[in-house]
Amino acid sequence: MFRHPVRNIIIIIVLILAAVIGTVNYMVNTSTKKQLYYDAATIPKNKVGLLLGTAKYNDKGRNIINLYYQNRIDAAVALYMAGKIDYIIVSGDSNTVYYNEPVLMKNDLIARGVPANRIYIDNAGFRTLDSILRCRDIFGEDHFTIISQAFHNQRALYIANHKNITAIAFCAKDGDNVWFSYIRDKFARVKMIYDLVQNTQARYYGERVQIK
Repeated sequence: MFRHPVRNIIIIIVLILAAVIGTVNYMVNTSTKKQLYYDAATIPKNKVGLLLGTAKYNDKGRNIINLYYQNRIDAAVALYMAGKIDYIIVSGDSNTVYYNEPVLMKNDLIARGVPANRIYIDNAGFRTLDSILRCRDIFGEDHFTIISQAFHNQRALYIANHKNITAIAFCAKDGDNVWFSYIRDKFARVKMIYDLVQNTQARYYGERVQIK
C-alpha cells in the first residue's frame, strides 16, 4: 500500500467523493419523492408556477432546440391549460440582450396561448437557489409549483424545503444527453448542500413584485 502513496491518496479522495455524492443524492431523492408529480390531472393547484430556465438552443447558430427547454415549456402550458396554476414566473439567466432565458420563455408561452398578463419575468434567476429565494422574497410566494425535469425538481424542492417554502413540482419530460445532465446534477447537489450550510443568498434582490 505504501509503495504508491500518491495513487493511494487519489483512491481515498475518489472514494470519499463518491460517498459524499451518494449520501447527498439519497437524502435529496428520499426527502422530495412525495412532492413530485408527473400528471397534470392529479397535481394539486397552486396560484403560481415557477418555470426554471435553461438555454433554448443547443448550438450557437440557434438551429437545434434544446429538448429540456421545449419540454419545460410544454409542461408549463399543460399545467396552465389544466387550471392547475393561474400565473407563471419565468426565472432564468438574462446576462445580455442576446441571451435572455426569461424573455424567450415568456414569448414561447404566449405563442402557446398563455396570456401575457399571466406571466411574470424574473431576470435574476442565475441559479436554482436564486430562483427559489426570489420567488419567495421578491414575488412574495411561499406556496408554488416548480416546473422542470424530475432530477432538477428534486434539487429545487430540497432547497425550498430547507427555506420554509411549501412547494410541489411538476416533472417535464427529459431531453437529450440525459446521463450527462444527471451526472452534472449530482455535483450540483453537493454544491447545494454547501450553499444551504453557508446560508448563501440570491445574487440580486430588489423591489418587491406583487402577483395579482
